[in-house]
Amino acid sequence: MSSAAWASGHRGPLTVNDDFAVLDDPFEQEAFTAVVDEDDPRRESVLVVQGMFCAACADAVEAALDGVPGVDAAQVNAASRRLRVRWNPAYTTLSALARRVGDHGYRLLPLQQALSLDERWRESRLALWRLFVAGFCMMQVMMFAWPAYVADPGDIPPDIDQLLRWASWVLSVPVVFFASGPFFAQAWADLRRRRIGMDTPVALGIAVTFLASSAATFDPSGPWGHEVWFDSLTMFVAFLLGGRYLEARLRERTAGALDALMNRLPAAVVRELADGRTETISARRLRVGDVVRVAAGEAFPGDGVLLDQGATVDEALLTGESRACTRSRGEGVIAGSLNLGGVVRVRVDRLGADTRFAQIVRLMEQAATDKPRLAVLADRIAAPFLVLVMLAAFAAGWAWWQVDPSRALAIAVAVLIVTCPCALSLATPAAMLASAGALARRGVLVRRLQAFEAMAGVNAVVFDKTGTLTQDRLELAGVRLRSGAERDAVLAQAAALARDSLHPVARAIAAAATADPTVRWHSLQERAGQGVEARDAQGRCWRLGSALFAGAMPEHDADGPRSYLADEQGWLATFEFREAVREDARDAVNRLRAQGIRTWVLSGDRASAARRVAQAVGVDEVIAEASPEHKLTQLQALQARGWRVAMVGDGLNDGPVLAWAEASFAIGRAAPLAQARSDVVVQSGRLLDVVDTIERARLTLRVVRQNLAWAAAYNAVCVPLALIGWMPPWLAGLGMALSSLLVIANAWRLNADR
Repeated sequence: MSSAAWASGHRGPLTVNDDFAVLDDPFEQEAFTAVVDEDDPRRESVLVVQGMFCAACADAVEAALDGVPGVDAAQVNAASRRLRVRWNPAYTTLSALARRVGDHGYRLLPLQQALSLDERWRESRLALWRLFVAGFCMMQVMMFAWPAYVADPGDIPPDIDQLLRWASWVLSVPVVFFASGPFFAQAWADLRRRRIGMDTPVALGIAVTFLASSAATFDPSGPWGHEVWFDSLTMFVAFLLGGRYLEARLRERTAGALDALMNRLPAAVVRELADGRTETISARRLRVGDVVRVAAGEAFPGDGVLLDQGATVDEALLTGESRACTRSRGEGVIAGSLNLGGVVRVRVDRLGADTRFAQIVRLMEQAATDKPRLAVLADRIAAPFLVLVMLAAFAAGWAWWQVDPSRALAIAVAVLIVTCPCALSLATPAAMLASAGALARRGVLVRRLQAFEAMAGVNAVVFDKTGTLTQDRLELAGVRLRSGAERDAVLAQAAALARDSLHPVARAIAAAATADPTVRWHSLQERAGQGVEARDAQGRCWRLGSALFAGAMPEHDADGPRSYLADEQGWLATFEFREAVREDARDAVNRLRAQGIRTWVLSGDRASAARRVAQAVGVDEVIAEASPEHKLTQLQALQARGWRVAMVGDGLNDGPVLAWAEASFAIGRAAPLAQARSDVVVQSGRLLDVVDTIERARLTLRVVRQNLAWAAAYNAVCVPLALIGWMPPWLAGLGMALSSLLVIANAWRLNADR
């Protein structure tokens, strides 16, 4: 049973009408539909389009929804087969939109159902059957055609020759009417809308070749002559289907990386009832406060609190950290993370759109439905190019009819087949989706595919300081002591006072102590805003905190926080702190410099603090004491000087500069919705991931250019060969299939983790 059927309570196989009803189910819509704005009645849904075979199908689906009342926008990404539609429930329903798309030969499905095993198996099995029929019949037809190639004129008796023709015709019928079904279905859908799609020349070539060969078989003395092309027909259909099958498999492994990450939540869960009994229900029937049992290897269905003693979880999707982490009773677990140990009980606190996982999925879906500028340009080129293809084929056929009528049809068909611009339309989205999938597995979420083009061209990186180059904690920078005091002993004493406090200064002291603080205190108290006070076993009073609290002389020109330790004799030590610089910051800056990228620190902090951090990590220049408005002005000034800037910030208070920069990175684990201005969300907080993303963007653009160059070179070489008659239809079909396959395979290289 598919996941959609389970979630809707169906107990049998889904029909098309069932699927339409599922799309309108409020419980189901929670998984793929979001509210545009609280004051806006419109909804935005992301669905999978089933039945797409090439890039032209994206335009077909968009055209089917264009102008429909209640539909504000519809965008389809050909490589990921994802539709993003913004619609108004006051004027239409998703089921009505699905019916309209279904009338054009496609099927809209929720992501989880589209990726369920039975749906994928059925689609793959049908494609294999078509390929098997075409391949088997092709081999048999070639056996029947082979004598005509090797025999001398007159060697084959006319009755045997006609028998071989009839046998070839019989074997070509299933190839045309079954194996070629996707080509004809899409071509017919395009013609009904009075447009030429990428399958139109293919279907026309198959139909013309079959009809002309059939006419020559039925009436060898008729106007079409006695030449038949059943061998070429079956061969190029087999090659095209084989290429598309391999292309689909490769595309599943590239763009499918996003699907695998977004499909982590279970379709069904085990809920624990008040009396201790359990029941299996749809995950979308869960409610806040429910207790669920999660088995080993399963994902947590929502954000919640662990009720058992402990659990080992994998949060790689959310943090980019590949190592497993441990959670104890009462600690939180996150939806989408995996339980690596035994069965654990979890109380669900947040579900659906409220979870961090849902926010991540929305970012990834936006990337999966984004259509890059280069892809839009390629699609615009492809549409008029197809018209030229049709005209060129007819012109070639007419010209050769004047010279050699026996070759005119084969050359016209070869031109139709060889010039189909599938590779051109797949060149850009395939490469960018492959890179986005590989980055997503590392916890780097690309919100816009167009950002790859911008990131590849940057020559300057501007870092925010606090929360970006530095961590959200302090570290001990220095200790000044009273005469005669020993540093380690004093630090251990201070750590003993600080060990139970959550204040950042106290935590930094506790972390810096090398000796184990074994002091036992009496009447230890923490005074809010002042510090910690306690008495030791001898009754002596100790204080750790502000200068006033410890009775020390305050230092007004201090660069960074200070804390003071005092005993009954007065001031004992001053602890100096600084922001902890991220461990990988210097390595990240050095790698950027090695690529010829200049770096800046853009901070609202004091100049001395900003320069100290910049020197620690090796940043080239510093702009400090800048308000949010001044930050934007400084960024615009850099751009006016010719710098193409990537801004790296924490995503919370850097919205204007993140939005204005050519490319932008939001660092850390703040809610993705708070990072809506950024192009890339780096959940791990690692600055080296920023560098890796820029490097991958450059590699991605190189692959895109390779794909576009290959598509252009392929047409530049093969079209003349087809026009002069040196490329028969079967070779044209092989060339077209290999062209698209090469583009996808080249993009597949980007799917590897680097």
